[in-house]
Parts: sequence; structure tokens; C-alpha cells
Amino acid sequence: MTKGGSVYIMTNKLKTTLYVGVTSDLQLRIRQHKEHYFQNSFTDKYNLEFCVYYENFYSIEEAILREKQIKKWNRSKKENLINSTNPKWIDLWDEIKEW
Repeated sequence: MTKGGSVYIMTNKLKTTLYVGVTSDLQLRIRQHKEHYFQNSFTDKYNLEFCVYYENFYSIEEAILREKQIKKWNRSKKENLINSTNPKWIDLWDEIKEW
């Protein structure tokens, strides 16, 4: 049996930078971003603490394929994806942490 996975998009307070990531444990990974667990990483450097989008998959392999697809997109297409489910770009952490 394969373990599920998630693709997510993080941004900063001013929503000037986007980061697309993939993980097998979304709750843990978002907490790590919020706590700047990985010092000097891209998300740490740009204060990407707000999860504005995520998708869940049955397998980590599916999630990795989706992450690669989204990473190739320009910013406008990524913004459209976020806007399709989260038009106000609210931090989805409260929803995620309740799992």
C-alpha cells in the first residue's frame, strides 16, 4: 500500500512570493514552515508561513507528479489555481491542523 500525499502552496504576508511543495504529512510540513524549522531554506528566507492552497492524493507518487506540473506554471496560472478554491488567500492552517 502506498502512502498518500499532498501538494501545497505557501506564501508570505504580502503574498509576493509563492512556493509549491509536496509532502506525505501536510499537517507536519505546514507546521515546520510556520516554525521556520529548516533554517536558511527558501521558505525561511522569504517568510513563507501561509498555506493558501493544497490538494490531497491517494499516493505520494500522484502528488509528486502534480507538484512538478504546478511548478512549471507561471505565477498567473498558480494564482488562478489558488483563486479557484481560496479567492481571499486566507491561511488554511486552521483547517489543516484540525485533521
